[in-house]
Amino acid sequence: MNSLTEIAAPREFRLRQGERLRLRTLVEQLFINGKSLYEWPLRAVYRPLDSDSLDAMFKGHVPPGTGRLQMLITVPKKKRRHAVDRVLMRRRIREAWRLNRAPLRAKTDGITSVRTFSVAFIYLADKNVDYAKVERSMQTLISLLARKLEKEASGSDRRCEDC
Repeated sequence: MNSLTEIAAPREFRLRQGERLRLRTLVEQLFINGKSLYEWPLRAVYRPLDSDSLDAMFKGHVPPGTGRLQMLITVPKKKRRHAVDRVLMRRRIREAWRLNRAPLRAKTDGITSVRTFSVAFIYLADKNVDYAKVERSMQTLISLLARKLEKEASGSDRRCEDC
């Protein structure tokens, strides 16, 4: 194991820049028009966007690097007053997402009508929760998100067939 590539994480588990929800327009629209799911200690706000909606948001010029599946994590200062606690919970949520996002990624890649799927995870607990509980909550939310995405995609396909 002389090179760094041998000890680096496999490509499918890396969390790349394009997978992080960082554009102000997308974040604002996610919290204004997004739908919500809850599984203690996390709340997920999500919004699927098709190509036309995404182009309309950015006036035809979508910034490069905008991934098909994007996520954001927020740990409110009101819930966790100390920065070290907020950072710890953000790391636990990010790790749970990184390791368990594969089914949702497969759904977004398989549905051509969805250009990007944005998700924000909001930490709700007043105390630090162990990683095992965060991971179970994340797995439940990801499976619920995958089902919702599939249902919305099939619903939009049916509406187009009726046109």
